[in-house]
Amino acid sequence: MSALARPPQAAVAPTADPALVAVLEGLRRTPKHLSPVWFYDERGSRLFDRICELPEYYLTRTETAILRDHAREMAEAIGSSACVIEPGSGSSLKTRLLLEALDQPAAYVPVDLARQHLADAAARLRRDHPGLPIYPVCADFTAPFWVPRLAGVTRRVVFFPGSTIGNFAAAESLQLLARLCELAGQEGALLIGVDLRKDPRRLVAAYDDPAGVTAAFNLNALAHLNRVLRTNFDLEAFRHRAIWNEADSRIEMHLVSLRAQEVDVDGALVHFAAGEALVSEYSHKYTLPGFAALAARGGWTLRRVWTDDQCDFGVVFLESAGLDPQPAA
Repeated sequence: MSALARPPQAAVAPTADPALVAVLEGLRRTPKHLSPVWFYDERGSRLFDRICELPEYYLTRTETAILRDHAREMAEAIGSSACVIEPGSGSSLKTRLLLEALDQPAAYVPVDLARQHLADAAARLRRDHPGLPIYPVCADFTAPFWVPRLAGVTRRVVFFPGSTIGNFAAAESLQLLARLCELAGQEGALLIGVDLRKDPRRLVAAYDDPAGVTAAFNLNALAHLNRVLRTNFDLEAFRHRAIWNEADSRIEMHLVSLRAQEVDVDGALVHFAAGEALVSEYSHKYTLPGFAALAARGGWTLRRVWTDDQCDFGVVFLESAGLDPQPAA
């Protein structure tokens, strides 16, 4: 357990902000954890857009190429008059490839926490697709959120690119897949990007670029906390680190404390030892059979898979199995 200057019952009142409660719970764990949701304020969203352009970060260009090459096949699998829902939509760049291929999409619902970034992306899409109803939703997609019910929709399709599913621990990814299955509903579908296992040296390079953009992105999560939750993280007292965890098949991004220090989290003092790591992100890498088995537990049936020539990345199309998702272990 993390050393706190005050007992847990004094740190958070029963009516405390749920975000504050979640942050403190993560900082009490061993090792300490911070949700990746804190990456994505306005600056974080811009930094992530820059990461996607880095030569080391193969994920975006590989997935984009798969979408560009196979968008028509994906659109045929989805069918006409679909409502496309995109959790964590960001700049909606990959979405354009899908929307342009779809037959008369009924609506597009981008979901993101960065309100201005979301509004700007939606405005650009409205200019390019003037006949498409677009309903941006500013929300944390890891929690339930509202989606409009529209007439003339044949099915809901959740578009979840970027291998974002890999950011969640096993039980959390299963819960998310089950929640997305419930969101899509009966006859619903999921088109999801999945990063596949490969040489760990390539993986580490993708998350620790020499230009330092990923380091800035990681540290920005602490600046976001300072602004929103009245914390006092000293960004110069932490450094970015990325490692490969073979046992759990994942990249881990850490924020490593450069000295012994205490951080004030809205009145609760959280101690960091010198060299102690705060885990800010997991990025799990899958085999296709392993991911299909995980998705099946979340209520999905695998229908199609598209990969690049190197099998670095997969775009997976699943449909609702019509079964109750299995609970996480």
